[in-house]
Amino acid sequence: MPRRDISFKTSDGLTIRGWFFSPTSKNGKLPCLVMAHGFTDLKEMDLDTFAEHFTSNLPISCLVYDNRNFGDSEGAPRHEIIPTLQQSDYSDAITYAQSLEDVDAAKIGIWGSSYSGGHVLVIGAVDRRVKAVLSQVPLVNGWDNFNRLIRPDFQPALNAMFQQDRLARMSGKEPVKIPVVHENPLELSSMPSADSYQFFSMWEKKSNWKNEVTLRSVELLRANDPAHGIHRISPTPLLMTVAHDDVLTPPDLAMEAYSRAREPKQLHIIPGGHFDGYAGSNFERNASRQTEFLRQTLCS
Repeated sequence: MPRRDISFKTSDGLTIRGWFFSPTSKNGKLPCLVMAHGFTDLKEMDLDTFAEHFTSNLPISCLVYDNRNFGDSEGAPRHEIIPTLQQSDYSDAITYAQSLEDVDAAKIGIWGSSYSGGHVLVIGAVDRRVKAVLSQVPLVNGWDNFNRLIRPDFQPALNAMFQQDRLARMSGKEPVKIPVVHENPLELSSMPSADSYQFFSMWEKKSNWKNEVTLRSVELLRANDPAHGIHRISPTPLLMTVAHDDVLTPPDLAMEAYSRAREPKQLHIIPGGHFDGYAGSNFERNASRQTEFLRQTLCS
């Protein structure tokens, strides 16, 4: 599928960079799906595969970008995640997509996975330009998710680190960074699971992904509550994809949030863990269902 490099400015002046995908054959203005990745991920980490699948099977374009402070996008400190700013960037990406000549400005959808799967729940609820929301293996409640991932006996030391980092930053020191993943799940990392280590270690070898994230990003994850307004997404259609054996963003948390969403909504439970929907046979099952949802909503 045709792909071109794009860039746009955020409301606070950063340059966000990414790709714009369109079908090989197109006629007039098309709907556009705005897509960004999850916690520390880069756009190269399978977002192109999803975008190519959608544009191969639907009359749709896809705007894919790197989150601020990551990959090809601007922003500092590098590898810091402030959820509210990433959420705001989705709305700026929508504005940019609407400005493109080959995009139907009245047909914009948003797609997010994992951490950004939560972001789209926020934007879908408050940005009425959005006409379809696809939330894949989302983090829906940072407090509960944090307490599932981090053992209670580890938390006092981590809270002390948060405090020390805040004081150090105020005195002008560089932000503390920790590994995103570690081979030993008992060692300090932001994603202490075996499948996280496997997924990110694979991509570290074949991309520019770096195994580091600011400590503040983890503290802000705990405070992030993106599903609090999920009932406000309606009447915009919502598709939530949940992985049955997800240990990173547990399915029971996602399904509790889904139960609070109003119609029209669809739930798709796929086999496997958090990362299994990105590639292989599970990708086809996952992407095909998302394609059908887009066909029924954004492309109808």
